[in-house]
Amino acid sequence: MAGPTTNVNPNAIFQIQFAHVAKTAVLLPLTGFIFCVTWSILYDFESSTATHCKVANYLPSISSAIGGYTPQKYVWRICVALHCSPRLMFAVAYYNFHTKINVGRKNKIYTNLAAIASFLHISEVLALVGLTYISSTENADMHEYLFIGFMVCSLFHMLLTCVLFHWGRTANNKEMTNRERQSFHYKVGLFIFNLTSFLLAVYLYFRHQAYCEPGMYTWFALGEYLTVVSNIAYNGTVIWDFSQLEVSVSNINGTSHIHKST
Repeated sequence: MAGPTTNVNPNAIFQIQFAHVAKTAVLLPLTGFIFCVTWSILYDFESSTATHCKVANYLPSISSAIGGYTPQKYVWRICVALHCSPRLMFAVAYYNFHTKINVGRKNKIYTNLAAIASFLHISEVLALVGLTYISSTENADMHEYLFIGFMVCSLFHMLLTCVLFHWGRTANNKEMTNRERQSFHYKVGLFIFNLTSFLLAVYLYFRHQAYCEPGMYTWFALGEYLTVVSNIAYNGTVIWDFSQLEVSVSNINGTSHIHKST
């Protein structure tokens, strides 16, 4: 199947397919994460993997990899900063994506849930910015609060989006298209994977704290990595949902428009 073609807007001074924006917003944090962990292992292994237990450990925690050393923390901050604007745009786009459908008698509840999901999405992004720029070595308590806020907003945002996606796409006896079904299955699978890996990481962290077993912190760090990667992948499902859209900046009244491609 051929990909979407771009409709040329004669009044546009800038025009790009939404899918390209989404891929960039996904690749930025993923690339930054991989770089930070790899660089920490190669050049800051001893200090980045050290814990208060002083037992064998082979992987740095995410907090250590992205906030404790240079150039890692600068690379991560740049990647997060650059990906934030598209993510905030996605939050608004998803609200419109959901609410353009009327589900009938419970449409008010549906619309309110769509607003809550977008609010959680925005809060997740802002919490990520906060914990990125406030490292655990600078202010451990604030970093921890922001991380908790990030995970709570992220998990509930994922859950609500899954509910809204299925509700809206199957309302009024409709059936999902193949693309919608694929996106929904990815969303549900990645949400379950993200929740499972996060709960596993929490268990491994407290087990490490309690027993100081060799290698336990390594498994905790791996659980963190899986949580981060699955979160990024979940946000990447926007590519399926908005693949037929394009973003253009037009000189008509100096406003921005989103146009649907054919």
